[in-house]
Amino acid sequence: MRQLKYVGLFLAAGVVSGSIWLLAAIPVGSQPVVQLETNPPISQVVPDSEPVRLKLRVLNPDRQPLADANVQVRLFTPPKTPWLTSDFPIVEGTKLLELKEIAPEGKLQFEQVLPIRGTYRMEVTITPKVAAAFKPFEQTLTFSVAENPVKYRNIAILAAVLLLAGCGGGWVIGGNQSIRPGEIAPQPVRLLLSGTMIIAIAALLWVNVSAELSSSHADHASDTHSLAPAVQQAQGIETRLLGNTEAVVGKTALQAIQVTDIKTGSPVSDVVLTIQSIAIEHRQPVFAYQGSPDATGRFTWQEQFFDGAPHQVVVDVAPTNGSTRSFRPFQVAHQIDVEGIEPPLLTRLISLLYFTALFLTGLLVGLWLRRGQARRRIQVASST
Repeated sequence: MRQLKYVGLFLAAGVVSGSIWLLAAIPVGSQPVVQLETNPPISQVVPDSEPVRLKLRVLNPDRQPLADANVQVRLFTPPKTPWLTSDFPIVEGTKLLELKEIAPEGKLQFEQVLPIRGTYRMEVTITPKVAAAFKPFEQTLTFSVAENPVKYRNIAILAAVLLLAGCGGGWVIGGNQSIRPGEIAPQPVRLLLSGTMIIAIAALLWVNVSAELSSSHADHASDTHSLAPAVQQAQGIETRLLGNTEAVVGKTALQAIQVTDIKTGSPVSDVVLTIQSIAIEHRQPVFAYQGSPDATGRFTWQEQFFDGAPHQVVVDVAPTNGSTRSFRPFQVAHQIDVEGIEPPLLTRLISLLYFTALFLTGLLVGLWLRRGQARRRIQVASST
């Protein structure tokens, strides 16, 4: 019986090993996959700078483009980091973009500014344009964006300033604190407080002047760049730019384009739509895409305007190659008023805690150095 028991264990181990070998022998390419390419390479991407071109390639099990697939993309920002927050804490852990398009050649690409550092998540859903052509599937892609090196330099400079200011304050406070008649505080302390007040006033003045200049620049940019109409009729085609004209940072705004034939009222899909979302203040694109409407003549997408400033959505309409329609390209546009959201109180308190800790560290170092100097003077005096 014991021998039979050992034989059974041996056979079971053989079955398990064989199953593992068979599973490992199955080629990785037995399932369709989605590949992501970026330009520039993701290692060279700087947050909140130039748009990044993200190109998706849908491949069949033979690693050939999967034709006539519906591709739906949902791009999410990195998760919240309360202790090491980014430049846009409201944007953390939110949906940045969602769009759906038919990919005749299994390719879809768009350009998007990535606002913060961290690991982005892209959920891709692939469905067949023709029913039962292939089995629908989903794939989640991730990629990480490093922090702007300039931020590390600025943080190092700020930390050095706070430490030096604290050290200087500790050096002054640790000195001779004798109060003369009629004085409410020693002269070194009064000089320190006066210097601190002057620096604070100068900082407040600089912040207010910078904000005013930025506001006037934004107003000037909005005035000098006229908007095309949101509804345009040209050469037998009517194009309407629909969707939200007001947005909030941290939430996506729905945008839609409807193209119809003026005479028949039927939808038009044999046109090319070149879409751009532009930050008016800097005249910089934050999103760009080129595609065509669906069979209903409509194209929709959801986009988050992460910067709390006005934006402009511009759509250029042109005939496709080989289209029976012949018309000169025209443009429709509308403005998006974006409501900015202040950072949460907890985030601001955490930042204040870091700055205060740096200043107090410098203060303690200054006191320690001054006390050490005083002790050495006493020792020298006593020895003589």
